Order: sequence, then structure tokens, then C-alpha cells
Amino acid sequence: MPKPKHPKRRLHRKAPKEQRLVGGQAVIEGVMIKGREHIGIAVRQPDRKIVTDIIDAPSRTRRSKIWGLPLIRGPIILYEMLVLGMRGLIWSANQQADEAEQEQISSSTMTITIIISLLFAFLLFKFIPLGATKLLFSLPFFKANQLLFNLVDGIIRILIFVGYILLISLTPDVKRLFQYHGAEHMTVYAYEDNLPLTLKNVRKYPPQHPRCGTSFIFITLIIAILIFSVVPIDLPFLLLLALRIPLLLPIAGIAYELLKLSFRYRHNMLFKALILPGIWMQNLTTARPDDDQIEVAIRAMKTLLTVEK
Repeated sequence: MPKPKHPKRRLHRKAPKEQRLVGGQAVIEGVMIKGREHIGIAVRQPDRKIVTDIIDAPSRTRRSKIWGLPLIRGPIILYEMLVLGMRGLIWSANQQADEAEQEQISSSTMTITIIISLLFAFLLFKFIPLGATKLLFSLPFFKANQLLFNLVDGIIRILIFVGYILLISLTPDVKRLFQYHGAEHMTVYAYEDNLPLTLKNVRKYPPQHPRCGTSFIFITLIIAILIFSVVPIDLPFLLLLALRIPLLLPIAGIAYELLKLSFRYRHNMLFKALILPGIWMQNLTTARPDDDQIEVAIRAMKTLLTVEK
């Protein structure tokens, strides 16, 4: 069967109006799509039935002028999406179990899960890279240079990130998750281009999207190399690590604003170069979905649109 042709203009088309911008993520056997105030979520159950739900998701950045300021809103939105993403994953997991087997997850349990996830990410992407870089530059033939130190530290973080994605992509469940990730992007494309949400229209688009969280992570890794350079490197390991923690907030804030600008000014060569590594990386974190998975993503979008016209 011949592969569907993708519109060549896809990553360079005119940006949609702000009110048409939506985001989302893949969940277990499903997709969640976030609008301005709600989330539409759709999941295919083991009996092939598609179930949907609507989650209220008003952002603090829309209720407060202070929280909505540039550079401040980025970390807030990131935290909100982390919490909402965890809720979506828990809900989707329950849809794969019999009613008698479904567990009611308390808010405290979800909080603990998020904390453990953040600690694991901190260990993997902060503690280990910095420790390895410190060890490397303690060798006699390495000279302590501020920029070189942070560049090596950043490269190690990127390599760990790529290796982690490659490792988890070997499991069948994650492969299906990446297919739903692609279905979510393709459906968002069709919506932003104001096309009817049909299988035929959605199939036209590639699984990679410039505003994907993968692109955000790559921009964060690049910005971190520059921002961490303000901290002296000739400090004890734990002190250097501690001084870097408060800098994570401005790094996330800058990365978020750059991601928004890069999508708006995709014709600019500088912004094209900025999002290109994230697009490349999405070849690992997304996959072309089948029609059943696209159908679920379309249902999630239509569920959102029932409450957000």
C-alpha cells in the first residue's frame, strides 16, 4: 500500500490564529487534547469501544495577569500539564481494566507519583551529567573552562535523553504510545488548518509537530548550557548542583517563550534551526498511526470542541 503524501508546506505554513492553537499528549490507548479551558480525552477499550471524557483545565496563567506574564507563565503551564497528563494517564489506564479492577487514585497518590517522577528526572538529567562532567574535568589533561565545562555537561544530558528514549521505545507499549503521539499531532494539524476532522484529511499530515514537548525539551537542554554558565564551576559538586536548581525556572520560562516564537516565526532561519533538533528527535518519539488510532485522536478533538466552540 503506497504511503500517503504529506503536504510539503506542513512545517512552514502560516501559523494559525492564537484561538485555534491546541496541545495534547498520548495516553494509554488514547489521546488527550487541551484547549483554552478544558481537555478532551478519548481511549479505546479492549472491547474496541471508544470512551471519552472532559476534564476542566483552567490555567492559572489566564486567571492572573502576573502568572500570565512572559517568562513566568512557562513553568506554570509546564507544571499544570504535568499534573493533567498524570490524570489523563491514570484515567486511560483504568479504561483498560474491568470495572471491578479499576482503582480510585487519590490526589495524594498522584502527588507522590509526580514527585517520584521529578526526582527520577533530576537524577537522570541533572545529577548524573554534572557528576560525570565534574569527574571528567578532574582529570589532569582537562582544563577547567567555563563554557567548555557546560557544553560537555549539556552534551552528556542530550546523550542520556536520546539513549533513554531509544531504550523505552523498544517496548511494545511505548511503541503504541508513540503511534498515538503521532495521531495527536496529525489531528492537531488538521484542526489548525481548519479542515474537517476526517481520516482522509488527518492522514495527509506528518507525525512531527513544531510545538511538541520533545522540541520544548531540546530547547531547554540548549538554553541550560548558556544559563548554567553563570555559575562558577570551581565549586564542590553538591554546592554547584544546588545553585543550579533555582535556574531551572528561568530556563523553562525562556524555553517556553522561544517555542511559542519559533512556531509563529517558522520562516525565520534562526527559529527554523532552533526547532529542527526537536523535529529530528520526534522521529523517535512519534510514529505513523493506523486508522484506529487516528479515529481515537479525532474523537478526542471533537470531544474538546463540544465544550470549546
